[in-house]
Amino acid sequence: MAEAVLAAVRTGPSKTEIREYPMPDVPADAALMKMEVAGICGTDVKLYAHPPNDKPTIMGHENIGVIAKAGREFTARKGFREGDLVFVEHYVSCGKCEWCHQGQYRHCENTNWRTNPDAIRYGYTSDEKPPHLWGGFAQYVYLPWNAVVHHVPEGVTAELAGLVTPMANGVEGSLMDGGVGYDCTAGAGTIPILLGIEALKRKAGIIVAQGELREFPNFPLEKFTVKFITMKSARGHSYKACELALEQIASKRFPLELITTHKFGLKYVDLAIRSVGNESVPDVIHASLTPWE
Repeated sequence: MAEAVLAAVRTGPSKTEIREYPMPDVPADAALMKMEVAGICGTDVKLYAHPPNDKPTIMGHENIGVIAKAGREFTARKGFREGDLVFVEHYVSCGKCEWCHQGQYRHCENTNWRTNPDAIRYGYTSDEKPPHLWGGFAQYVYLPWNAVVHHVPEGVTAELAGLVTPMANGVEGSLMDGGVGYDCTAGAGTIPILLGIEALKRKAGIIVAQGELREFPNFPLEKFTVKFITMKSARGHSYKACELALEQIASKRFPLELITTHKFGLKYVDLAIRSVGNESVPDVIHASLTPWE
């Protein structure tokens, strides 16, 4: 195993540099994952252009890799061994609060970067926090005892598994939080929600909204209430949603390889993010960062 780890670090708005980090020690209750693929989506585009803080950060929150080293307690507690191909959620919860006991660790304060400056979340936490490797735009990622890890099913490539996070978010919002199914939701932003309100023909319909708009000017409250519409908020995903997403990918029911359109090496992170944001390479839908290329 190498003695140093290369990573692409966001150093400011739309700025990246390659840095070298020491290979971390792995205690008995932790593990080290060798990165295979870090998915790049619209969230990365937003966080790259408008960082939530001014600290250097290894981005990458859709992470697939192989367990390179696992402590004895980590293996005993989680059932993962060296050599396993895994998907790691970006949440790193406390494991003891009310949200965690409900299985809703996505709401745990320990991983809530919006309200907790010391929060741990892959792709969001600064490299100033030891052991530094808190993002997938790196050759290795550190997995503490409270990392949420999933087995990637046999026959599913790392590149396809990189779709789990956005798929799980959709599953969570439509099936679990919204309870409306796959074909009855409105996306983020004002236009989809307005279209949803207009399109609903029956009373007491449900709209699932996801997004971070600060305001919604001229919201059609009268039509919304006359139609007796319920709006539900979708935020993140649960363990079950990730497992369902992995099952969908493994089923090969849909040609999802058509979505994973492009791959980029570590030194091309800036190009990859800009391309997902329609600023460079054309026709990129979902990009895969491969840190060893």
